[in-house]
Amino acid sequence: MINKRKFSVGDIKLGGEQLFLIAGPCVIEDEKSTLLIAEKLKIVVDELKIPTIFKSSFQKDNRSSLQNYVGPGLKKGLNILSKVKQEFGFTLLSDIHCATQANEVAEVLDVIQIPAYLCMQSSLLQAAAKTGRCVNIKHGQFLAPKNMKYPLAKCVESGNDNIILTERGHSFGYNDLIVDPRAFYELNQLGYPVVFDITHSIRKYGVPSAKKEGGARHYIPLLARAGAAAGIDGVFIEVHHNPDAAKCDAASQLNVDNLKKLLEVINDFHKLEVKHRNNNGTIS
Repeated sequence: MINKRKFSVGDIKLGGEQLFLIAGPCVIEDEKSTLLIAEKLKIVVDELKIPTIFKSSFQKDNRSSLQNYVGPGLKKGLNILSKVKQEFGFTLLSDIHCATQANEVAEVLDVIQIPAYLCMQSSLLQAAAKTGRCVNIKHGQFLAPKNMKYPLAKCVESGNDNIILTERGHSFGYNDLIVDPRAFYELNQLGYPVVFDITHSIRKYGVPSAKKEGGARHYIPLLARAGAAAGIDGVFIEVHHNPDAAKCDAASQLNVDNLKKLLEVINDFHKLEVKHRNNNGTIS
């Protein structure tokens, strides 16, 4: 059995056999819609008893066009996230794009996320790690899974080993992502909680996310089952109350009203995988 690091973020225990969820809208659009999504999400996860971290970006700094919506910004975004925590009690996650944001977000967030494109940025990893907050490192599409040991080590060497590793697919072809089950194996070998970002893995790059061609939502159930069977600790699912009208990743976000059924399936597969883990942490 892999000697995986176990730790808690708020009341949520990571690295054990309990599946956990990271979910929320891709980007904060406004206070009203964010609280509505949080309310709907809270009902689902309380009923299913799945520990949940609420995620939404206050800034999307990697949009393909300057005309695309990028979010409300740091201060307004953190204020809205604070209200999500106050009203619904969620543990919070959002992503940063520069080291100077780390200390300010640490006053509100429980988990600081490093975007996939930036997972090798030493100054960003160092700044996030030194806040003492849990750090979720997204696996860069350009990086072999086992080479995630390098950004991981940068956080540990900065004094923080409360780390999550999140898989979101590889760039195996032009403008497309492929989810390779071997990645889950390799990431698990590094000894930290592993999350599968399902909804980002179905994005179609080179196509605006607001168009239906910008994602492949029909693959979500298939990939969710495959990832759970491959051995993960948590799932990352971006949800929206009206995905087709979302200002970011409209083609790939899941309608929050459809989340319960998907989570039931994922949880069933997860429990089966846990039952059959052998000494290598894989299906026997």
